Amino acid sequence: TGLSRCGTSFGDLNKAISIELNSNANCVWQIHRTSNQTIRLIFSYFKFAAASSCETESIKVYDGPSTNSSFLGQVCSNTDSVPVFESSSDSLTFLITTNSENFTRSFFAFYYFSSLESKTENCGGLLTGHNGTFISPNYPKPYPEFTYCVWHIQTARKSKINLEFDDFFLELDKNCRFDFVAIYDGLTTNSSLIGKVCGRSQPKFESSSNAMTIVLAADYANSYRGFSAQYTSIPPPGPAEPNTSLTCSSERMEIVLSKSYLDSLGYNSTHLQLNDASCSPISTDPVIFSFPLTSCGTVKTAEGQTITYTNTITASATGGIITRQKSIEITVKCKMENNSTLEIMYITENNIIQNTTATGRYNVSMSFYSSDSFSNPVFQSPYFVDLNQTLFAQVSLHSSDPNLLVFIDTCVASPKPDFGSPTYDLIRSGCNKDDTVVTYPPLEHYARFKFNAFRFLQNSASVYLRCDILICDSNDRNSRCAQGCISRQKRATSSYMWKTNAVVGPIRLKRGHRSADHSESLTEVRAEETPSLQQYSFYTLSFVVLTANVIIVVAVILKYRIQHQYGYQKMQSP
Repeated sequence: TGLSRCGTSFGDLNKAISIELNSNANCVWQIHRTSNQTIRLIFSYFKFAAASSCETESIKVYDGPSTNSSFLGQVCSNTDSVPVFESSSDSLTFLITTNSENFTRSFFAFYYFSSLESKTENCGGLLTGHNGTFISPNYPKPYPEFTYCVWHIQTARKSKINLEFDDFFLELDKNCRFDFVAIYDGLTTNSSLIGKVCGRSQPKFESSSNAMTIVLAADYANSYRGFSAQYTSIPPPGPAEPNTSLTCSSERMEIVLSKSYLDSLGYNSTHLQLNDASCSPISTDPVIFSFPLTSCGTVKTAEGQTITYTNTITASATGGIITRQKSIEITVKCKMENNSTLEIMYITENNIIQNTTATGRYNVSMSFYSSDSFSNPVFQSPYFVDLNQTLFAQVSLHSSDPNLLVFIDTCVASPKPDFGSPTYDLIRSGCNKDDTVVTYPPLEHYARFKFNAFRFLQNSASVYLRCDILICDSNDRNSRCAQGCISRQKRATSSYMWKTNAVVGPIRLKRGHRSADHSESLTEVRAEETPSLQQYSFYTLSFVVLTANVIIVVAVILKYRIQHQYGYQKMQSP
């Protein structure tokens, strides 16, 4: 670990970075190593000037070799988390800027490449029971270096979670910069940070909802025995609150209001209406509104990296001159952001605002098809093909919103289902990287392309395909989807609306196939020699050798008899 003042480049597999900066700094650090691996960067401690804001002081992180690369996120004085960033390649860049206040800012970060990441059991997962236990990897032995584990706890609705560490021993540091456990008040690391702990203690935490996230992160040195933890679900005090919920999918929005909740306010289902008053509930006990995303007066907005669908349920007293009933306004939002759907419900009762959140996602799939008509999907798995055969792939978005555009940003092939090395780019940043790739014009909710089958060297029989998919508003002519092929360096940082990936495979070559053209760079391979084919060749060779031996023995016997019969007979005199 060395003190880094204003920017430099790192090529080590891992490194801890301590940074001190004063006023008016504008410094860039680059992490790069030609290794075909990804990078995890953790800012475990940061201290900005007290009066700073995100506009005047921040750490901005970019997914690539420069500040022109894709924007991953930023850290500033009001960041309520332990920021963790992961690259999609072997390059990562971060920029730190400070304002004019004369104050020494301090930052501590460490990074490591994916080859060093610990692969152990008991490392993270989803816990949904009323109570449960979990331990750090290898407990009670020391946890591995470069450990990064995430546990999600989710219990019954309206409950809270009590978390206790029965045994806890991590590397001690006043600011928990090296090894630490971070606890978040929600189901993701974007939730509010409850606490960050290290050293020796028996800490206890309580959530404000039925969800909690726990992260264990470790650097490269001084590992200890870790922890043993247990959690318990705390039921809500008194009678449960009336059931109100919102569910969003890529096709529909569903709002549920309990009848008892409406009765307590003096309303029933006939008093409620959406933006489009002609849309009625499909059920009255409980009251359920269920409708396609773009119907019933829903308003769609596109802002930065999100697409939001908004509708409003209103209820108010009718008739008479005065009323003692509360007016209700329920604003519901389905917010499509990154690789998930954030559902938000605002309930206003005479200026009292409550909110409910849940999670979901767009429904995206990818399949192979037998021809360029894209009418007959291939259900066979693995999909056996001939070398150099043309393969047709289609990505499908299943959504009721007709004004969405699907764009294939990147497609990577690998002989391994986890997409470890080696990999081969078919499409990168919307640009065709393989000579055989042909992309089709966008069609409604479909993105299509074709390429010729290949195989990897060193007898890798299978090929898996993973594609990064962008979904944009089709009415936005400046969206990332509308830009097509652009270089990574010029890529816009917030032009796409929603991003996910789809995986399909494996593809395997048919047995006994031989390539007709050995000059192609990717097809300079022999046909697949499976164990069954080798066994068949062995048996065939054995049979041929046995047959030859029999023929030789028979020939020798016949020759002997012929010589015995004719070779020693004397000629009679004439």
